[in-house]
Amino acid sequence: MQTLSAKDAKYGFGRLIDLARAEPVAVAKHGRPVVVVLAIEEYERLKRLDVQEKNFAGEAASSNEEQGGG
Repeated sequence: MQTLSAKDAKYGFGRLIDLARAEPVAVAKHGRPVVVVLAIEEYERLKRLDVQEKNFAGEAASSNEEQGGG
């Protein structure tokens, strides 16, 4: 993952977008990464995984309760 300074991200926003479409890009302030910019496709993929994980956890909890646990 590449890292850009906040200044470079601000003044090179077009470049930031181009880079982020290929791979996530960290943006750093005062030398410390504070945000990550990523392509919408990657964001949507991660969001789907999060929903699936929450659904799985909910199903596991329901199953445990039905079996007299928890």
